[in-house]
Amino acid sequence: MIEDLIDIVVLGFLLLIAVAAIRLRDLFAVVMLFGIYSLLTAVLFMDLDAVDVAFTEAAVGAGVTTVLMLSSLRLVGRWEKRPMHGPLLPLLVVTITGGALIYGLSDAPLLGDASAPAHHHVAPHYLQQGLAEVGMPNIVTAVLASYRGYDTFGETFVIFTAGLTVLMLLGTGSATDVRPAHSPIADQIVLRVVVKFLIPFVLLYALYVQFHGDYGAGGGFQAGVIFATAFVLYVLVFGNQAARDVMPAVWLPRLAAAGVLVYGGVGAFSLLLGKPFLDYGALAADPLDGQHLGVLLVEIGVGITVFAVVLGIFYALSGRRRIT
Repeated sequence: MIEDLIDIVVLGFLLLIAVAAIRLRDLFAVVMLFGIYSLLTAVLFMDLDAVDVAFTEAAVGAGVTTVLMLSSLRLVGRWEKRPMHGPLLPLLVVTITGGALIYGLSDAPLLGDASAPAHHHVAPHYLQQGLAEVGMPNIVTAVLASYRGYDTFGETFVIFTAGLTVLMLLGTGSATDVRPAHSPIADQIVLRVVVKFLIPFVLLYALYVQFHGDYGAGGGFQAGVIFATAFVLYVLVFGNQAARDVMPAVWLPRLAAAGVLVYGGVGAFSLLLGKPFLDYGALAADPLDGQHLGVLLVEIGVGITVFAVVLGIFYALSGRRRIT
């Protein structure tokens, strides 16, 4: 009963935030509302016991995405320009699309329905045999990195492609339109000391998330975002040039490609051993040891790619002058 009440309250807030975001013309306020929306969504996922999904939503949606949107705002301005066209056509399109989605939900099973098809297909096998076949207590990691390794490899490649596309459009901020490297808050001694104290702990936590994904919520995707967040914090306080001295922008596309190659290389190596692509059991004499090694390597590849893409996009946005 309490869980149902929490769900209803959170969904109500999500609806109010969505309406407010549509009505507001202050883009800064809209970005803040989107961050709150993502945070409440993470709360909803936690209430549904989807801890890994909640972790990802909090790190990506409420965290780094908000920072990237704020970086975009300084390029395009804070206030939304009034549209040249009327609102009737967009309203009609949204109404038809929303109606189709609601109609489609009428055939969906109820939340938590034990007779739903998802509970009678491969999910029982994952839950019952996952620990014996993959050897990982965190079944989410076992599914994403082992059982569905092909899908996760494709998703990693999509992240890599999207990141390169953004960098091709925006550049790395090394041209003549780069902002001054000095941060406006770099002279704040307290901030400098606090950030220098916090960043090692952020990086350490990212490593924990990276290598503890076998046993708890986490993995390469979340760890890559947290790693990038540490550098974003460094940029905000010490400036673009100081961060680029530590992590040059030209390295990031290469790191993103290296992460994909690490993931694909694990699959190629299993092929060379005469096993199917991404069959981690071929990596060691004991199949369970091979599973652990394979998942560890592919998660490292995911983490490297996500880190490089997120930081590269932030460099591209934060290092440019405002569009006039």
